[in-house]
Formats: sequence, C-alpha cells, structure tokens
Amino acid sequence: MRIMISADMEGATGVTWTDDVVPGTEQWQRFRTLFTGDVNAAVAGLHDGGATDVLVNEAHSSQRNLLLEQLDPRARMLTGRHKPLSMMQGIDSGPAGVVFLGYHAGAGADGVLSHTYLENQITGVWLDGVAASEGRLNAALAAEYGVPVLLVTGDDKTCEDAADYAPGAELVAVKECVSRYAAICLPPSRAAELLTSAAARAMTRAGAVEPAPGAHRIEVEFDASHLAQAAAVIPTVDQVGVRRVGFDAPNMTEAMKAFKVVTAIAAGAVQGKYG
Repeated sequence: MRIMISADMEGATGVTWTDDVVPGTEQWQRFRTLFTGDVNAAVAGLHDGGATDVLVNEAHSSQRNLLLEQLDPRARMLTGRHKPLSMMQGIDSGPAGVVFLGYHAGAGADGVLSHTYLENQITGVWLDGVAASEGRLNAALAAEYGVPVLLVTGDDKTCEDAADYAPGAELVAVKECVSRYAAICLPPSRAAELLTSAAARAMTRAGAVEPAPGAHRIEVEFDASHLAQAAAVIPTVDQVGVRRVGFDAPNMTEAMKAFKVVTAIAAGAVQGKYG
C-alpha cells in the first residue's frame, strides 16, 4: 500500500512569516526541524493505518528543506529540483493515495502566507472558473490519475479550502490564521498527535478511484500588467485582461506544466522594488 506525501512548508507547525520558510535564514533552519516533525507524524499514522511504503515529495521553494537525517526510516524522500510535475512528482506512479502536508490558502485569499506558486506577484488563479489554490490544482491532477486525496494539513483557512476540493479527506489545522503573518499555533507535540491520528484514519480511503481525465482552463491574474504581457509571449497563452492571462490544455498534466512555465516567465520579469 504505497502512499505519497506532497510536503509544502508554509502550512507547517509554527510557521507564520517569511523568514520561517526562506532558505538560508536562522528561522528557516529552526523550522526545518518542525517541518520534518510534521512529516514524521504523518508517516507514523499512515503506517498505523496500513501503508507499507511512503514517498515524501519535497514541495517547497528549493525543495531541499526536509532533514533527511531526521526522517522516519519507513519513508523515502524525493528532494531537489527540477521535477516535471513539481509538487506532485510521483502521482503518475500509481500511489493508493496522496497527503497534502503543510499546505496553505491560495493567492488572493485570507490565510497564513497565502499564495499560489509565486509569493506575491499572483493575485488570483482560476481552474475552470473556480478560484484555485495549489491544493485545488494538485487535487485535480491527482484525480486525473485516479489517486484520492487522503489528508490535508495547514492552517484553518487551508482546511476550509480543502473541504471543498477534497470533501472526503481528513483535515488537520495545526494553526489558526490571525493574519497573513500571525497565527495561533499548536505546540509540535500536540500537532503531531493530531497528524498521526488523522493519517491513520485517512488510510481507510486509500485505494485507486476512477480517473477523471478531461480538458481544463487556467487563468492567472498578476499584480502588474507587464507580468501578464511577459507570460502572453508563451504559445497557447492569451492575455485576456490588463493583468490576466489564460490558456486551455487537453488534460491536467499539460495544464500544470503550462502553469509552471507561466509562473517561471512572470517571475523572470520582476524588476527590483517596482516588481
């Protein structure tokens, strides 16, 4: 029974501001341990529920944040860039379920460190007309491969979002959003208890489901017009508003690959303080 964990960092226990998640800072070094602790708590619960193999896909920023030397020995870790399916690398290999750990709310939404791929240049993303967080996008990709979302963890806003895009998943809020840079946080030991018990319960839903293939449309809105202009240079991407681009794809895999290109081009067009 093989399970995949897509592990992001903004929704990890205790994380509340930029330095907690930016590689190289003193705070980041501290929160790498807490982040790894969250992953280990989920791995323990998954094994309690019957998992025999857990693949942890590093999904945050440099994708080199988790501490391998502290990882539960029953897990394996996919770390580093660049991966064709990024946060969801491995979803096409037939896991019986996926866990979204340390996730966060999407761009334009309320939540601790809320964003979608780019930290602050994107003000909104829509999947088939519905406002989409990274969780919603990744859940649609998992559905294409017939993989159920078993568990979503993060702040309370993340869990509210997940209740809509993954209605059968277990949800664990390790902190309560007060603002973008403040939260009421659980101590790591308490968070670990919740994560382990929820992961064990989530295993009752593990197992392949009917794949949901199909075409999709993604639209992305930026905080400045020149970013939309830069992204619209990409073939198949159209500028549909002063700060918005959109594109169609025959399936979610291709949609996510195109989305990665759009965000990469936009990030490269950012200029100093003026964005």
